[in-house]
Amino acid sequence: MMLRKPNRCSGVILTDVIAPAGFLRLAVYRLLDGSGQVIARGNAMISSRNARTVANLAIASALSILLAACSTSLPSLSSSPPPEPEVAPEMPATVRADEIVGRWGLASFQNPNDRARTEAAARGQCKQPYVIGAGANGGVVMHLADQATPQELRLKGSPSGKNYIGPPGPAGGDQDREIVSFDGRVMVTRFIEKDAAVRYGNMVYVRCAPRA
Repeated sequence: MMLRKPNRCSGVILTDVIAPAGFLRLAVYRLLDGSGQVIARGNAMISSRNARTVANLAIASALSILLAACSTSLPSLSSSPPPEPEVAPEMPATVRADEIVGRWGLASFQNPNDRARTEAAARGQCKQPYVIGAGANGGVVMHLADQATPQELRLKGSPSGKNYIGPPGPAGGDQDREIVSFDGRVMVTRFIEKDAAVRYGNMVYVRCAPRA
């Protein structure tokens, strides 16, 4: 009896392969005359054991054809490299570069209780001010942590509303400093990188009076 299943693999219907296998079994059965006895055909003698072996080999060959057809049609399961994550567009900061360009007295504190005293100390540094210059590409010229030469940095916003100063790249990177507060006269920043944050503390910039 032919077993029909509507499964397909690479255009080969499963019943097309199972049917010949069943036919081979039926042919062997007929060859044995349904009794499993040895039948003579001319000068050839076929035993029931050899006949069954021939049938099993034929079935194995038919199944091999089916598996070969499947293997050529199945899509490759090898993992492809994941797509590179898209870089989010840079958000503008709420503090403009031209707002922080100028001369500043600079000092720092670790203990928040020392902020008022640190502002006074920073104001006294206006005799030797720290100068934030205007960059050629719309940024500001400042120092990165542990860098002797200043370079142009960007002001970067973020979805959280925080503002950062740092090199091009995602906001809040290790080389960035966060603008903790800014009121136009006093600016407080803190480096993102933990070791730099500990060494430099909260840096207080107090705007110096215009030169007479």
